[in-house]
Amino acid sequence: MYYFAAQAQEGGGSFVPLLLIVLLFGVMYFMMIRPQQKRRREAQAMQSALGPGDEIVTIGGLHGTVVTVDDEVVTLEISPGVTARYARPAIARVLKQEPAAALAEEPVPAEPEVPAADEPIQSPVVETKKKD
Repeated sequence: MYYFAAQAQEGGGSFVPLLLIVLLFGVMYFMMIRPQQKRRREAQAMQSALGPGDEIVTIGGLHGTVVTVDDEVVTLEISPGVTARYARPAIARVLKQEPAAALAEEPVPAEPEVPAADEPIQSPVVETKKKD
């Protein structure tokens, strides 16, 4: 008889464990899944906005400048004359983004100032003589 009374009391409180499980999944969603999805969307937006002239860092820590961009491959100039190809997801962050208008109007390098032939060239070296 005591056994039947215990079963009757357990049946009324069975929604509490179910509520705890639902609450646990809600906390997991808002604390882990949702922020990860937001970071993934931001990374995809950054990688799709890459263009020539952008200075970037790869996930391996390599710094370079974007030369060309294809659908899945980005060509980087690591040092003058040295290029390497990387997958778009390998780009970790953009350090400096080149505006599109600046790419169309490349600056013309200024010519170095050359002294005229009749002007004497002044040397920065000054001669001093030691007194004996």
